[in-house]
Amino acid sequence: MSDLTKLTIAEARERLRKGEVTSVELTEACLREIEGAGALNAFVHHTPDVAMEQARAADARLAEGDAPAMCGIPLGIKDLFCTRGVPSQAGSRILQGFLPEYESTVSQQLFDAGAVMLGKLNMDEFAMGSSNETSTYGNAVSPWRRGNDEAELTPGGSSGGSAAAVAADLCLAATGTDTGGSIRQPAAFVGITGLKPTYGRCSRWGIVAFASSLDQAGPMTKTVRDAAIMLGAMAGHDPKDSTSADLPVPDFEAALTGDVRGKKIGIPKEYRMDGMPEEIEALWSRGQEMLRDAGAEIVDISLPHTQYALPAYYVIAPAEASSNLARYDGVRYGHRAKLSQGDGITEMYEKTRAEGFGAEVKRRVMVGTYVLSAGFYDAYYNRARRVRTLIKRDFEQVFDAGIDAILTPATPSAAFGLGEMSDADPVQMYLNDVFTVTVNLAGLPGISVPAGLDKQGLPLGLQLIGRPWEEADLLNSAYALERAAGFVAKPAKWW
Repeated sequence: MSDLTKLTIAEARERLRKGEVTSVELTEACLREIEGAGALNAFVHHTPDVAMEQARAADARLAEGDAPAMCGIPLGIKDLFCTRGVPSQAGSRILQGFLPEYESTVSQQLFDAGAVMLGKLNMDEFAMGSSNETSTYGNAVSPWRRGNDEAELTPGGSSGGSAAAVAADLCLAATGTDTGGSIRQPAAFVGITGLKPTYGRCSRWGIVAFASSLDQAGPMTKTVRDAAIMLGAMAGHDPKDSTSADLPVPDFEAALTGDVRGKKIGIPKEYRMDGMPEEIEALWSRGQEMLRDAGAEIVDISLPHTQYALPAYYVIAPAEASSNLARYDGVRYGHRAKLSQGDGITEMYEKTRAEGFGAEVKRRVMVGTYVLSAGFYDAYYNRARRVRTLIKRDFEQVFDAGIDAILTPATPSAAFGLGEMSDADPVQMYLNDVFTVTVNLAGLPGISVPAGLDKQGLPLGLQLIGRPWEEADLLNSAYALERAAGFVAKPAKWW
């Protein structure tokens, strides 16, 4: 029975529909695995009662013979998604005790499709981080180890709990959010598939905001097929979100033919970074060969403004964050500092925010406030917005020239050890997003596919970037890459 948690969504769907297994059995198997995986610190709010109730309802739907693809599938939900009556803290102390009275659109759509919520997953505080070390719950830990080395590794960030849970088979899939790479980077670090859809494809309503023009929810799954199935349930127009696209949701799974003959895959020269590890360079070359062997045409392209992407991102994202996080003040919900006699509302704001926010969130709020301040607005924020426009135009010109997808590395390295990236230089941590932030700035879909192991036995991923709204085509290219790579490695169980 313990092998039930190793199933993919597609395999579980088939067995559920055939009556070979029930959602209750699947859910119980996942709950047992979660109970024994405390060392990973992936699940931070457990909802076994909710899970069992949803599983029984899913089994009833399955018995009627008219169940959607996600019906009965046990999932983990990132702590950034508001879930009715269940703690939703965004990994922050300042939202301690917050129980939403409403359900995020994405989680509601998954539940409407019959999915089961096992619990809430660990994450960097307010999704600000690349290693899941800024969480109020403590670090999430990767199920992977470097050979026989017992050092704890990062599962990536900010969706680190989601990545660890899926890679360790604690759940069949998980939700993530991606503001600058927070789905794709952790997926690459733990050897799973992570899809960031086009901005506007999935509703942001009920997801705690970090940077509103960049945030996008997406699936974190064991395979490309699973990502296609899960995205179908998550996507769709939502009138409650003014940035949600009123477009039909195609059958993403039906697009997975694996046929990429005649497709043009672009290789951007600007992604060849100085000091890129040989293993990443070799993997990228191998990915090109795999797609060429599958019938695609490999084309060298240029995205000239790529070099400005990280600085532009680290102006725009903190600026939006400083605005979004202004609402956490101790007045209406969450943590409120104890006040001394004579303290007024200003002291309450100051003390609450000083106690409630972690160091990285404070750093970004201060950066954001600075770049939006009167003397620096044009010098920083407006200039960054202009750079963003140029980055978006680079991609448009490449796609207009006939390129179907762009292949790049997903991360500049394999997973690093927890605590290895010094707090003294946050820029070192920010460089983890070097291959992913352009996709968010341009609002494009991107996917990370596990494609190999480094010499220490850790997963490495490749990223494919697609045309806006063409997730179906992107998923098909990723499917061809996945089949060619044949990645089947799993972490050895130590937890």
